[in-house]
Amino acid sequence: MNELRNVWRGVWQGQMLLGEGPVWDVARAMLWFVDIKTPRIYCYDPATDMVEGWDAPTYVGWVFPCDDGTIVAGLRNGVARFDPSTGGFEHLVAPVPHPDHNRLNDATVAPDGTIWFGTMDDEEAQATGRIFRFDGMAVTAATIAPVTITNGPAVSPDGKLLYFVDTGGGLVRVAEIDEKGEVRAQRDFVSIDPADGHPDGVTVDSAGNIWLGLWGGWCARLYSARGELLREVRLPAANVTKVALGGPDLKTAYVTTARIGLDEQALSEQPEAGSLFAFDVEMPGQALRYARVGRR
Repeated sequence: MNELRNVWRGVWQGQMLLGEGPVWDVARAMLWFVDIKTPRIYCYDPATDMVEGWDAPTYVGWVFPCDDGTIVAGLRNGVARFDPSTGGFEHLVAPVPHPDHNRLNDATVAPDGTIWFGTMDDEEAQATGRIFRFDGMAVTAATIAPVTITNGPAVSPDGKLLYFVDTGGGLVRVAEIDEKGEVRAQRDFVSIDPADGHPDGVTVDSAGNIWLGLWGGWCARLYSARGELLREVRLPAANVTKVALGGPDLKTAYVTTARIGLDEQALSEQPEAGSLFAFDVEMPGQALRYARVGRR
């Protein structure tokens, strides 16, 4: 394992309660991310080093660019279209089934433009979190056992493997995606010792390696497609949520973090908690496909 310390750099000290969902927008050359609990949508422009933000009507778990210039957003009560030019939201569809105490949490865009996303119990008590697939028109539930907190999912570059996280159970799992978009042959991929933190968001790079944020673990980890730990990057915030690979060559890792749940002493020890960080990687990320919304 190549363990590198102090390679991170601060990008934005936003003091986010629950920073999440970073995603690189290739066309705009910008990074989108969210603060789920505030709730706010953000966009970072590396060219100007500026961050722009918009209020969301309810908890927002993720955002992805669409080919019509709008953004698709995962709100607490379902999928919506967001227009950055007006700040407006248009509700599109709700996941089924979806208890009132659940919210949308994390997601990815597959190579075919479909969105895979997860839900979770907002009180983190009941095993009602599910994985869903949105094909642009309708939402269907994947045949994956419910858990309390889902994270990910993430899809391999060839679109054939789905990585998904049982945060409470300390597991990253993987399944095959068949030609109909259904999951098969599920198995455990990586188990995280609770002493090292809890697995959070996952991202797959262009070689099929997996970046994993560790909540309470102060780090992001890189695993090979065989589950071998390749690299660990320590960060000055305990609650590391997710990594996105961006920049002009897709070799900049942007990392969201969170302040939620930290008491005054913890915050005094990690004043940069809730910030956006970055570090360099050797293997580039996948160029994000536009989300497929409004058509199959």
